[in-house]
Amino acid sequence: MAAVLTGISRNVLSLGLMIGLIASTSCGGIHYPDYYALNVPEPPLVHRIQSPVAGSVAVREFRSPVFLREGAIVYRPSDEQIAIYQYHRWAEDPRRAVTELLMQDLQASGLFRSVDVYDGRGSPDLVLSGTLEHLEELDHAGTVSVQVTISARLVTARTGELVWQGTSSKTGTPDQRTIAAIVSEMSRQMGSAVESLVSSMGNRVLPVSAAGQ
Repeated sequence: MAAVLTGISRNVLSLGLMIGLIASTSCGGIHYPDYYALNVPEPPLVHRIQSPVAGSVAVREFRSPVFLREGAIVYRPSDEQIAIYQYHRWAEDPRRAVTELLMQDLQASGLFRSVDVYDGRGSPDLVLSGTLEHLEELDHAGTVSVQVTISARLVTARTGELVWQGTSSKTGTPDQRTIAAIVSEMSRQMGSAVESLVSSMGNRVLPVSAAGQ
């Protein structure tokens, strides 16, 4: 009799576990990821050059380390460790986002006669390429901040001669410890980093163009 009761108890326990699993699955057990987009403010027009001072430029899609192009938002618990948010992901590849943003800022600056995507088929005067080196949340000593680092280089299309290169690194502190606030701060710092790069590029291109006139 004890053996029979033990067998019944095991069956009841197994059934209970199955019901619990089904219930948890149907009531939120499956966790779908949330997606976030970088929302960078429009580039300022106050520094726009009245007439182009350089020729046409084609912009290659920016590169990045592998961990920044796998879709997940990245954070660093320490300088040596890289981790990801499994359920918080980018809606768009950050490489594409920074490429488009840089193109918008270049168009707004008025430095170049035309700004296009590099496709290997046209005949631009200059080619711009770069790397999104950092786009991460930093968790250090109980504080949360973000880091955005972008490097870029401008070369002549015909000879590959270096015209300009630069790196801009920005950090900032989100106003809340939420993923939405962290992404918002990343957007602000990316806009600031791109603006700095375009300003640095202009400081180089303007004298070179003036000397060639």
